[in-house]
Amino acid sequence: MARITVIGGTGYAGENIVREAAARGHEVTAVSRSLPETPVDGVTYATADVLDAGALTAAIDGAEIVVGALSPRGALEGKLADVMRTLAAAAQAQGARLGVVGGAGSLLVAEGGPTVSSGPDFPEAFKAEAETMGEVLADLRAGDETLDWFYVSPAASFGAWAAGEHTGTFRLGGDVLLTDEAGESSISGADFAHAFVDEIERPAHSRQRFTVAY
Repeated sequence: MARITVIGGTGYAGENIVREAAARGHEVTAVSRSLPETPVDGVTYATADVLDAGALTAAIDGAEIVVGALSPRGALEGKLADVMRTLAAAAQAQGARLGVVGGAGSLLVAEGGPTVSSGPDFPEAFKAEAETMGEVLADLRAGDETLDWFYVSPAASFGAWAAGEHTGTFRLGGDVLLTDEAGESSISGADFAHAFVDEIERPAHSRQRFTVAY
């Protein structure tokens, strides 16, 4: 059993990770701006302003695994990269492993090729978010090697609008977007969380990004 603290634990990806980790018997704390209306059984909930470096650092005290499941939207627009730098430094200081929920936009369309977000069909409204998450990944790769981290990018179709089911069957890849035979790229929230918690329990991607899709 691991002590896991999920920053952004009531968001779409965060809640799925919290639910999966708790179901496997881990000691889970979910940190967010406000408490959820429907908490997950067995999970400890706490509130914190992630823009407050002291509050963010205090929120992860005692965690063995720290999960950053935040999106660069709303109050975090233009600020998430700095928040993640603070979170990474705090995790490193206490010897915790850091897991990050990334986006699909920073994945490559082919080995050595351009990013998904640079393609003509990528929605303009999400390009800034993709750039921010790419910056977070670049910071981790360039950071102190004593910090053990992993960064998980979902498939292109991932979100509450396409929640899907928990199948327990999916593929893992590296930096290239995974697509099926029809050219589609998707993953349910529950299966994304399944792969994420698998990495917590059986580390296979130390200081690496990987992706998960059907």
